[in-house]
Amino acid sequence: MKILVVDDERKMCNIMKAILEGENHSVESAGNGQEALKLLGREDKFDLVITDLMMPEVDGMEVLKGSKQVKSPPEVIIMTAYATVQTAVTAMKMGAYDYLIKPFEIDELKFMVKRIADQKRLLAENIELKQQLEAKYEFENLVGRSSKMMDLFELVKKIISTNTTILIRGESGTGKALLARAIHYNSPRREKPFIKVHCPAFPGQVLEHELFGYEKGAFIGALYRKLGRFDLAGDGTIFLDEIGDIDPAIQAKLLRAIQDKAIIRVGGIETIPVHSRVIAATNIDMEKALEENRFRDDLYYRLNVFPLFISPLRERVDDIPDLCYHFLNRLGYGPEKIDKEAIDSLMNYSWPGNVQELENIIERMIVLSGEEIITADMLPPHIKVGSRK
Repeated sequence: MKILVVDDERKMCNIMKAILEGENHSVESAGNGQEALKLLGREDKFDLVITDLMMPEVDGMEVLKGSKQVKSPPEVIIMTAYATVQTAVTAMKMGAYDYLIKPFEIDELKFMVKRIADQKRLLAENIELKQQLEAKYEFENLVGRSSKMMDLFELVKKIISTNTTILIRGESGTGKALLARAIHYNSPRREKPFIKVHCPAFPGQVLEHELFGYEKGAFIGALYRKLGRFDLAGDGTIFLDEIGDIDPAIQAKLLRAIQDKAIIRVGGIETIPVHSRVIAATNIDMEKALEENRFRDDLYYRLNVFPLFISPLRERVDDIPDLCYHFLNRLGYGPEKIDKEAIDSLMNYSWPGNVQELENIIERMIVLSGEEIITADMLPPHIKVGSRK
């Protein structure tokens, strides 16, 4: 990263410059706030500004304000003494990333800078992938001409440009995440973030930290402020995948976030407005979960404003040929790569793994067939004519 260090103590500037250059960053320094503002006005942009708070004439708050006015605003870390911590907190409310209390440990500085560098790298990767994602999740990639899929497409068209909360239901492998991304990338929010949270991956309180973030010092080990997924989603879409089994305590907090359109980070007191669209998905029997008190009915009704059901593949076998040709095309092959008997065998299988299982089978057959046409006898033994249950 390109970093600007600002401190009226030249010795402090030199020490920090040496430390950060040792971490392979490009570092410039400024001995006062006025010099820093001039450097910020240049064409070559900084990724991070680390500035002392108390400086004569132009202080750290002015440097923060100036940083936020450039075309590509850098992150800002405020350095402060204990006596001015409250001012540093105010600076964070104005957009500072975090603050360091002098004297601070070198490892604390390195850790904070590394975290920002990681976030910058991920952002760059996301920008690079965005065009690929937009192409991949066009509605043309939601393949199906069966009546069930056509009905689904008609419903989606009605809500694509709204802010309505959506609950997508369907068995594992039916394409719930694909549908959620397609809705986002075809909506007015397409230029905003799409943030996916696979809820089962985060047990208990960890999910709360992921969703809402936490403040520095909120608990032992909270060495920095962590932004939650709602923060990261901004004005985009947050996709809560497999939401049906989350902890009841987290359900209550999620309900408040959706209902109030605001969150409070763990360990914080500030109410933060959230404007992202919520799309949730589940593969469980929600009615049974409600009866057994495993899922809050008030949260369910908040999520279920507009339900979408993706039918299992066994209930829309007419889509199987088109799906096969779609997967083949994506791998660089035409429909002639597979013969009719193989297609018939695939249409007579029950597909417990749904579309995901079919995609995996096609990829496997491509590898095994080499230059030959895929025939029925190449298919796995459990896929055969008459295997439907």
